[in-house]
Amino acid sequence: MQLAPIKFRDEAHLLQIAQRIANRVGRRVDTSSPLCDCRLPDGSRVNIVAPPIALDGTSISIRKFSKKAMDLHTLVGFGALTEAMVRVLEIASTCGLNIIVSGGTGSGKTTMLNALSGLIDPRERIVTCEDAAELKLQQPHVVRLESRPPNIEGKGEVTIRDLVKNALRMRPDRIVIGEVRGEECIDMLQAMNTGHDGSMSTIHANKAREAFIRLENMVAMSGFGLPSEIVKAQIAGAINMVVQTERLNDGSRKITEIVEVTGMTERGEIGYQHLFKFVPMGEQNHKVFGRFDACTERPMFLDKAITYGLDKELLQIMRSAMDANINVGDTDDSSGY
Repeated sequence: MQLAPIKFRDEAHLLQIAQRIANRVGRRVDTSSPLCDCRLPDGSRVNIVAPPIALDGTSISIRKFSKKAMDLHTLVGFGALTEAMVRVLEIASTCGLNIIVSGGTGSGKTTMLNALSGLIDPRERIVTCEDAAELKLQQPHVVRLESRPPNIEGKGEVTIRDLVKNALRMRPDRIVIGEVRGEECIDMLQAMNTGHDGSMSTIHANKAREAFIRLENMVAMSGFGLPSEIVKAQIAGAINMVVQTERLNDGSRKITEIVEVTGMTERGEIGYQHLFKFVPMGEQNHKVFGRFDACTERPMFLDKAITYGLDKELLQIMRSAMDANINVGDTDDSSGY
């Protein structure tokens, strides 16, 4: 973070700027609606907090994204993952696996989701659902949907759940949800379970295992009153893979886990196995170094890979990765992505 050399005349001037930013995308900021998520024309994400919630005056937080679209190979150059992991993710996307990108705030979930979306076949129809549109899909057949808050009379709200429901009526091949955080979770799981293979989303969780727990909690909070075992079975049937992102102590971002869902265990829990895991080995010159370990030779989605003629390549990649501990060295860009 940097202190910007921008000065405003007074609080009223700052609030006016905040209102202009919000109004451009159909949002509003005032005393009755002091919280706002919106975006700038260049796609930057903006969060505005105004009085009386902000005790010391209006606060505008702007998160800018790189103008250059980052693909997975670019992230390899930053030391975020390895070429073997990239190829496994490419095969997973080709096979239509439903993928959740999990991570904490600022860990690079949106960047990773953008990179993963670049693996989607350009012939497929994609519908995106977001709170504040920030995904930059490069395919030619993309329909972008954005939620809308209620107006001053409390009417006209369009939630993420509304968008997901409507997306199912648009004959999409894949549905991409910017972030799942509430009752839309049940609709996303149903979509993934009803033929929309290859769908993707992000979720806030510090570990891959916690992502499953958060999904369970979201379904429980949606008010459907489903038994826990049914919820877990729904998740296990819908989610095929979790890609865990993490921002390390040195500020770099890495893929710390790629986890594959294996189904339900005999104890009625969601079963999973690690495909890859980042193992930190220490810190040198204020940079964390370690290795990416492959954790199995035979992924569960090998059966799907057979359909696409990719099973032999997948097995070869995993066996080669199992034989090598790949050290993470310095990169040209110490900040990561």
